[in-house]
Amino acid sequence: MTALHLRGVVLPDDVERDVWVVGGRLTFEPVPGASTVASGGFLLPGLVDAHCHPGIAPGGPVTEVAEAKRLALIDRDAGVLTIRDAGSPIDYRELDDDPDMPRLIRAGRHLAPPRRYMPGLAVECTPAEFVAQAAVQARAGHGWIKIVGDWIDRGAGDLGPTYDDSTFAAAVAAAHDAGARVAVHTFSEAALPGLVAAGVDSIEHGTGLSLDLIDDLASRGTALVPTMTNILTFSDIAEKAQPKFPEYAEHMRRLQAGFPAVVRAAYEAGVPIYVGTDAGGGVAHGLAASEMLLLADAGMSPLDVLAAGSWGAREWLGLPGLEEGGLADICVYPEDPRQDLGVLKAPTRMVLRGRVIA
Repeated sequence: MTALHLRGVVLPDDVERDVWVVGGRLTFEPVPGASTVASGGFLLPGLVDAHCHPGIAPGGPVTEVAEAKRLALIDRDAGVLTIRDAGSPIDYRELDDDPDMPRLIRAGRHLAPPRRYMPGLAVECTPAEFVAQAAVQARAGHGWIKIVGDWIDRGAGDLGPTYDDSTFAAAVAAAHDAGARVAVHTFSEAALPGLVAAGVDSIEHGTGLSLDLIDDLASRGTALVPTMTNILTFSDIAEKAQPKFPEYAEHMRRLQAGFPAVVRAAYEAGVPIYVGTDAGGGVAHGLAASEMLLLADAGMSPLDVLAAGSWGAREWLGLPGLEEGGLADICVYPEDPRQDLGVLKAPTRMVLRGRVIA
């Protein structure tokens, strides 16, 4: 592999310097004969989409590994060099070391009760099966599992928890015992107290968070991945549900309207927040930069938004930033993204796994 040379302002250090890439690793020691691929601009650790589904296409579950790769490459070409796949109906572990792919951190399959999630996506578990399946999925992914904490209860006509608090607690404990962290889908208010008390590691969406629970998240260090891009779809969901489930429809509208304030309150309380689009199904791939702009609109500072979608998210997922010996995953931007987050939509150079990909 040819040694590479880049020069620019390295973030978050805010130091203009030379960087070399050898064997997929980064060094600040000069490498004679390296090929210069970027001179000037701002060097950022590759973006992270911490809630993404390459295994889900607009029409439903992906059935071919090649299609999962195609969807992941849409995200990669938009600057996302690491994906935390928050649940996939297809096992595509053969792509883990594919040199063209973003780095993958997979969470196995969603876990949900029968008929309480989107068809074909989840391993459907009764309460008696749920705990054992949590351990199974912990072994299927890269240190994460994904549980569905609430969904529409058609009998009640509104959102409701998928399991009781003791069952959630037992499943979370089983995943932790197996060495995995737990990401939980939740929209509603009702499911959250039991899930937070159970010790889940990340709240996905979190539209029903109250101020008391936000303080609890902050004290525990539990992460929030708001997926604000996904929440923008709630009005469409509500419109389709209105004729049959009017209470649910109105609930979804209220959750959408109040969500920017929820994110702002979580940020101000010190809850760790990370960028995730929920790409797959109803959300297009390649929108991480747009998600970051939504976080800024909700009140996060540009620097903290960058951390949430770059070096901070990488650290949370166990990956290094732009440091000596670190992984050579670099996006180069022509202007300072701290001054204009919009530049994130158009990287001028990308290096992934030590190779120039754009």
